[in-house]
Amino acid sequence: MLFDVSLLQVIAFGLYLLILFVSCKEISWSDFRNTRKQQHLVFGAAAALFTLWLFRTGIHTGLDVHFVWLTTLTLMLGYQFAMLSSFVALLGITLIGKESWSLLGVNGLISLFVPISLTYLTYTFTFHKLPKNFAVYIFICAFLTGAATISLKMFLLGGYYWLEGFYDWQTIKDNYLILVPLMLFPEAMLNGMSMVCLVIYLPSWVFTFKDKFYFTKKK
Repeated sequence: MLFDVSLLQVIAFGLYLLILFVSCKEISWSDFRNTRKQQHLVFGAAAALFTLWLFRTGIHTGLDVHFVWLTTLTLMLGYQFAMLSSFVALLGITLIGKESWSLLGVNGLISLFVPISLTYLTYTFTFHKLPKNFAVYIFICAFLTGAATISLKMFLLGGYYWLEGFYDWQTIKDNYLILVPLMLFPEAMLNGMSMVCLVIYLPSWVFTFKDKFYFTKKK
């Protein structure tokens, strides 16, 4: 049954907790406690994620489709705080019954860790290997990566449900993976427009964006 705890779920839960612990260990907690602005950003972003994840649709239990928005979260907060903020949002969405407790580790790994890691790896690559251009930052780091994160998340989650035997592959393909092409552009636009607005109006909120790299004229 879907809500019985399996060995794979136990392993995923332990692995996710380990990754979360290692990620959050790098946070300077004394600075975080004393910086009201950072607290507002982290928990405000968690509240925004929680609200966004409430709006979902799906035919079968677990095979729900919703916006991810983790590309924006990662670019805005950085890797460690994105892991923390997304965990708070996932915990909240699980507490109200939108997600199963038995799938907390699986959701943490597939729905949070993978998109956040992919986003930060893409940002790191573009920052060091590509021209520091505002259009490159928005199009590759936000727009394209947003589309990549939701597609990878849905394929991995679909593969997990098939591996556990919750649904056969035909059911997953016809009722879940078939929606991937429909979600690519909206997710990309959501992240792209979010980052454009943040960079233009609230650049001090964006951890990965600095004016001196993208707007300062090079001599």
